[in-house]
Amino acid sequence: MELDLQRSVQAVLRELSTQAPALQSNQGMWRWSLHKKVERDPGKSPALVRILLRELEKAESEDLRHVIIPLLHTVMYVLTKATGITEELYQRIYAFCTRLLTLPTPYCTVALDCAIRLKTETAVPGTLYQRMVIAEQNLMNELYPYQERVFLFVDPELVSASVCSALLLEIEAAQEQQTPEACMRHVVSHALQAALGEACHAGALHRKLQASPPRTLEQYFHAVVAAVEQMASEASPSREGHVERLEEIYCSLLGPAAGRRGGDPVQERPPSIPLPSPYITFHLWTGEEQLWKELVLFLRPRSQLRLSADLEVLDLQGLRPDRELARVSVLSTDSGIERDLPPGADELPAPSSPEMERAGLQRKGGIKKRAWPLDFLMPGGWDGPPGLHRRTGRPGGDGEVLPGVSRLHTARVLVLGDDRMLGRLAQAYHRLRKRETQKFCLTPRLSLQLYYIPVLAPEKPAASRQPELGELATFLGRADPWYQSNVNTLCPAIHKLAEMPPSLDSSQTVDPFILDVITYYIRMGTQPIYFQIYTVKIFFSDLSQDPTEDIFLIELKVKIQDSKFPKDGFSPRRRGVAEGPGAELSLCYQKALLSHRPREVTVSLRATGLVLKAIPASDTEVSGSRHCPLPAAPVTDHTCLNVSVTEVVKSSNLAGKSFSMVTNTFRTNNIQIQSQDQRLLTLSLDKDDQRTFRDVVRFEVAPCPEPCSGAQKSKAPWLNLHGQQEMEATKATPKPLLMPINTFSGIVQ
Repeated sequence: MELDLQRSVQAVLRELSTQAPALQSNQGMWRWSLHKKVERDPGKSPALVRILLRELEKAESEDLRHVIIPLLHTVMYVLTKATGITEELYQRIYAFCTRLLTLPTPYCTVALDCAIRLKTETAVPGTLYQRMVIAEQNLMNELYPYQERVFLFVDPELVSASVCSALLLEIEAAQEQQTPEACMRHVVSHALQAALGEACHAGALHRKLQASPPRTLEQYFHAVVAAVEQMASEASPSREGHVERLEEIYCSLLGPAAGRRGGDPVQERPPSIPLPSPYITFHLWTGEEQLWKELVLFLRPRSQLRLSADLEVLDLQGLRPDRELARVSVLSTDSGIERDLPPGADELPAPSSPEMERAGLQRKGGIKKRAWPLDFLMPGGWDGPPGLHRRTGRPGGDGEVLPGVSRLHTARVLVLGDDRMLGRLAQAYHRLRKRETQKFCLTPRLSLQLYYIPVLAPEKPAASRQPELGELATFLGRADPWYQSNVNTLCPAIHKLAEMPPSLDSSQTVDPFILDVITYYIRMGTQPIYFQIYTVKIFFSDLSQDPTEDIFLIELKVKIQDSKFPKDGFSPRRRGVAEGPGAELSLCYQKALLSHRPREVTVSLRATGLVLKAIPASDTEVSGSRHCPLPAAPVTDHTCLNVSVTEVVKSSNLAGKSFSMVTNTFRTNNIQIQSQDQRLLTLSLDKDDQRTFRDVVRFEVAPCPEPCSGAQKSKAPWLNLHGQQEMEATKATPKPLLMPINTFSGIVQ
């Protein structure tokens, strides 16, 4: 058994260490098959954990850093599902993680996250599994009220209908068997087996839970959750005390004799306890407003936390596009003191709650205005990497955004498609952030995580060249090898699934490979890579047409149109330069230098086209991390656009005049381009035909600022004069808007 597991682990490591075509065709399958082996036979879990720990220690001693993070994610995924892991094995893995804290990011970041979870799991076995199932399946419990949901967005214009229907059928087939009662049985069974080990009669426990009525099952579920959460919340949790408490629940289930019964040597193999896939909702992309509306609907059905009537009104108004940015003012007719309000006039927390005690004699102004400090308008989970010190009970680790208000909901937004889909997601993300400066209703209660799986047309990718519409996926694969191995290899499997005829035999159990990989990515992809969003201001030849603004994430492409200006708008002094192909362009930009000193450059040249790229195109640029700040402290002053200009060079010889094309490249933070002759320009954003602008004479590109960076100065009542001055000084410098996409490790240096 151990030899077979050792061979599987070595296959995963070879996949990370070589680029052989024979291994590339099976990328992602080795990791999936390894987890399937222990899922079908849980007794193999301790042996696999020991093998993975040996490989981790070997990688540490030989400085093979490229395999450390994949091995850490693999062992943590096994530990989440496993039972029967000894305390000594937990402590060895925990000690290994603490040694990694001296390494640079992302190794120390991933190791710290693993160490925090391991410390709780060592003292209270089964905590990771229980919290994951409760949050992902939305099993309501007062002691662990966190909820998660996966929103899978697919644009039918970019992904074929067969792929959409195949994914939908696979998701529905997997979730049909995941009833709340089944998930509660899994939680109870896993917690008892993890705590009691061999003293637990797994077969008898499984049969007893299957025969229990729903009401009784729910009582045992809440009892187990209470035992685990109360012990995990203690400052110094006792493993012995936890075992005693769960043994009482186990005896009440199977009778008093069960507690004195040791492991039964003749009992059958213990049944496998599956880890249900997260609750996934499937959505066809309709527009940039859809993301915000779905997040609001996610909060409203079971939302028990209401910040004020103001925010509830904003939630309702957000569903009406015609009043999306309307300012809401509520005229107050009371005396201005909270305690003088009549009963039921405003929904407040319970009298004994901390929120009620904080409310006290808080004044209510005649017009309600929401003025938050800069740190409140831009919480860490939205515009930057989360802090390293996280509370173990929270899935997202974002903490409190407003005093006394915790983020109980985590929305994991997964988009499938190519670079065009990411451009549309960036539009929706920018729109959502802009809404939050007007209606601060999602940020205090919701942690937003973004994920991306590339799905390209089957005829587009070539064997040796980079796919034209998969630049960002290629960059993510270079930055994070584990992302390349598990996520970038899904595209062929998805198309293969779409070509297979649907199975009509529901009794046949099939391992859903694609759904399993999606689930693994959603759960273990916790390290974001941040991408700068750029804004472009466009001026048209028709002076009656107002300038427009848009944003792009990946690319802006400029083509020269055949059409020209009207003759009365043509400057005669430029007549001599109108010969030859292309157009005469004036470029004004700030050159990006290593010294970070500003250097303005103005140049005129004849060109046939330009391409402005926001994604690094080579491996050397990945290590520079200009586009993607390190998880601990975002660095945005290195953010650069890579501009490629196809310049027309005129030369004269005995045969006459000739023209040649030369491609010049440079890096800049912002740029202004204007046509100097009769030629008009066509702009294409993020390779999307729907986002094309014609008859352009001038445009300006710059990093898109945070929407709240341009907000008016606010006066927060809880800040002193010094704090106000600091906040206003911070607001003087606009902060660029970054869009995070989660990977397994972030940027691997």
